[in-house]
Amino acid sequence: MNLYDLIMKRRSVRNFKDQEIPEHILEELLDAANNAPSGGNIQPISVIMVKEALARKELSEFVGSQPWVKNAPLSFIFCIDFYRIKKWASLFETDFKGEKAFPHFLIAYADLMCSAQNVVILAESHGLGSVYIGTILDAIDKARAYFTIPEYVLPIMVLSIGYPKSVPKNVPKLKRDVIVHREKYRELSDDQIKKAFEDKYGSFDENVKKYIQRIYVEAVEAGKQEKPEWADPEWIKKEMKKLNIKNTAQFLFKFRYPSEEMVRMNENLIRAFKNAGFDFF
Repeated sequence: MNLYDLIMKRRSVRNFKDQEIPEHILEELLDAANNAPSGGNIQPISVIMVKEALARKELSEFVGSQPWVKNAPLSFIFCIDFYRIKKWASLFETDFKGEKAFPHFLIAYADLMCSAQNVVILAESHGLGSVYIGTILDAIDKARAYFTIPEYVLPIMVLSIGYPKSVPKNVPKLKRDVIVHREKYRELSDDQIKKAFEDKYGSFDENVKKYIQRIYVEAVEAGKQEKPEWADPEWIKKEMKKLNIKNTAQFLFKFRYPSEEMVRMNENLIRAFKNAGFDFF
């Protein structure tokens, strides 16, 4: 399979076989993470490799009881790491203040995601599947304590990897021309925006089970494993009725990612960042 086809066919995998990843492949994945693009080639990232069953279970709890994190044979925790750079700078009588500079943080975040995506693509080429877990952001303090992460280091993203037991067939995406702007930004009309998302998600379906299979892949995949409450179609249906959800935009921003709750998360994130020595707010 050529690289284009591999990228186009890749899907987030949340259902893994109980199968170890060979050491030589693991070493290649780590090389790919290390060889990613980096602003100024400073490489302000670290990768914590999690393989032991107990650690995987703890990590799964930290990120919201997502069973695939526990069941995958391997997870990488990608961290923004200013500790190592600050230490190096001080040893040579200079100062690095990335923890106080928002531009440094943004560049480091971009570096981190480049590193993670390198791993994703290489893993795919070896027949492995992977899934990003962003909810480590809800448990930065707990993760730092459990994985002995020092000051000036932030766990930002988890990537769980393993051999797929099942792979989602279709994941809806916007059409290419919706996100591509040639030379200058092109504002879409209200009707064009409505059509773009209707083409992506399809019509809102009153059959909750059928709708979830199309829109809420995480719940479908969780249902194949330990079936936490948030993946139960009956519970989802009850919550949708309670919130009077009548379309996909409401499903996303009233149920899955409630707007007010996402805003309230700022407070906890800022506190966790400050606990880690970051203070650019």
